[in-house]
Amino acid sequence: MPHFDKPDRLTVSGVHRGEQRALYDARRDAEIPAHGLRLIVIRPADLDADGRGRLRRNQEADLAALKRILARHSDEDRVTDAFQTWLLAEGWTPVDPTDRWTDLEAVRGDERLICEAKGRTSEKGIDADIAYGQLLRRMTSQEPHTRYVLVVPSSSVQAVERVPAHVRRLLRIDVYEVTDDDVVHRLPA
Repeated sequence: MPHFDKPDRLTVSGVHRGEQRALYDARRDAEIPAHGLRLIVIRPADLDADGRGRLRRNQEADLAALKRILARHSDEDRVTDAFQTWLLAEGWTPVDPTDRWTDLEAVRGDERLICEAKGRTSEKGIDADIAYGQLLRRMTSQEPHTRYVLVVPSSSVQAVERVPAHVRRLLRIDVYEVTDDDVVHRLPA
């Protein structure tokens, strides 16, 4: 918007305000998750606002909208968030997944992890079998530094261990447990 962007006036960094805002937004989008934090952008349209985007300041409606926006949608989200935080602490960098079905992908030097996460479920065995199948379909890389990861809550560890460790090693599949208090452990292979 020309009024706010002031395209005829450059900032100290040599670009107009619109470009500067876009640079700041891109930096925010990359840096906040890189520090293990979940970035949530709340726009006026997400709250009680008129057609021009002006907030009506309806506390009850706005609080209900914020609770809905900030709530984790599933235990799989909790498991994924905890594992991503652990990856960052271990020097991994989350990257955009190579396919849209991958829950999380990360790199560290030459290494690459392609991850499938599962949350708490009443059908642990079936979900574990499905997760292994999902990982098998993603095994398109023959690079020896690419590993496939199954991340599960403590309640599903027994179900994922039904696939013997030697088979997981042959397939380059690592299994990580996320405890109820979000501590991550790699299961022996």
